[in-house]
Amino acid sequence: MTLFEPSDTLAQMKNSLNPNKYTRTASQTRPVDKSIVAQLMAAEWDRFTRDTAASGREFKVARESMPMGVVSSFQHWDPYPISIASAKGAYMTDVDGRQLLDLSMGFGAMLAGHLNPTVVSEAQKALETGMLFVTPSPISRDAGERLCKRFQIDQVRFANSGTEATMYAVRTAKAYTGKDAIVKVEGGYHGSSDSMTVSGKPALSEAGPADEPNAVIQNGTSPGVVFVIPFNDLPALEKVFARDHASIACFIVEPVLENLAIVLPDDGYLEGARALCDQYGIVLIFDEVKTGLTAGPHGAAVRLGVQPDLITLAKSIGGGMPVAAFGGKKQYMDAITDNRMPHYGTFNGSPLAMAGIRGVDMVATTEALAEAERLNHNALDRITDIINEYELPAHTVGFGVKGCITWSINPVRNYRDYKATDFEIAELSWLWSLNRGIITPPGLDEQWLISLAHTQTEIDLLVEDFRELAVALRA
Repeated sequence: MTLFEPSDTLAQMKNSLNPNKYTRTASQTRPVDKSIVAQLMAAEWDRFTRDTAASGREFKVARESMPMGVVSSFQHWDPYPISIASAKGAYMTDVDGRQLLDLSMGFGAMLAGHLNPTVVSEAQKALETGMLFVTPSPISRDAGERLCKRFQIDQVRFANSGTEATMYAVRTAKAYTGKDAIVKVEGGYHGSSDSMTVSGKPALSEAGPADEPNAVIQNGTSPGVVFVIPFNDLPALEKVFARDHASIACFIVEPVLENLAIVLPDDGYLEGARALCDQYGIVLIFDEVKTGLTAGPHGAAVRLGVQPDLITLAKSIGGGMPVAAFGGKKQYMDAITDNRMPHYGTFNGSPLAMAGIRGVDMVATTEALAEAERLNHNALDRITDIINEYELPAHTVGFGVKGCITWSINPVRNYRDYKATDFEIAELSWLWSLNRGIITPPGLDEQWLISLAHTQTEIDLLVEDFRELAVALRA
């Protein structure tokens, strides 16, 4: 990873960027007055409730039929989340009639943009021929061929969500190896199956030492044996492998962590993990549910030059359709062929979902993704200039068409670094943008996404919004 010393000039920083990874730290920083942050936060929450009365009313009604008034617990925030009525291109409209620039884009699921014409056209064709066959079909075979070619894998199976894809990839690894334990990264998110929830975002009071974290189990789950290690720490990974390789089936990891803003792998980390898996006979799984096509035309594994044994895919491959996939080298997928790991699902490969894959494959060209990444880097560079101008305790990180502002003066390399960031300013930054017509994920640790529907106009809105926040923070 490219890091920069305070003495580096801006030009040197730009010229030093790894083309596959983007990290720029500020040349000089000073603290932000906490009283100003508190005053701004109070004013922004007042503004939020004034401007979103219809969302508040919608929330009260929704609570009667759905726990927390939402379809996924992540979508809830106090006092209530905004409710969206429609979306098109790079924008959404809420029930209060406000047009919002969407920089969340479904965590990457809307890479092609809302109601992308090509995706819509392919979906309409599917609606005219049949929505569900529950048999093999040329459209599912076509989608499988497209994914194998795109991500340079031998075989693929379909699922309906990222959770299903990671669950089945892990089961495939267990069936192939005959072993039951898994290794995952502290703070890593791989969906909601029991084993994947271990140490998702544990309280530090329960997490144990940073170099050998505890496996913190979520209430209501029975995860089996899960070993937890810090990201970007090959000695910690090797220690667990050397001690417990006889029981470990797989190591599942996002090649770039995207549940903690964006955490890039150190140079050599993924290569080292690949070598250790080979040495100890452990299956390497790359979870590309959140990277996928947002990392580039062939995904993060190909871009970073490290081939896993299995990968998981979802979100960006489907144009907004509920679809996922897992696949990889044939020798591991043979565990499905010979029925060591039966894989079922009524909706696997449904024509509507396959139409989404076909549509995205048609529009997510190398040239289109390169232009979106250029726009992303334009935003990152200009925001870093503002961080430097106002000496803010923050830095920017980017990968592919995703970017983020991390409120820390030092690059984040693992979960413990992430927990040391300033979440109060992060919340203010999110709320400030939301009140001014720009929506980013509410988790304070996610990232924006520049879709194929975004243009320079939207980048300018993002940058100027951040400049106004910087001015307010230094009032």
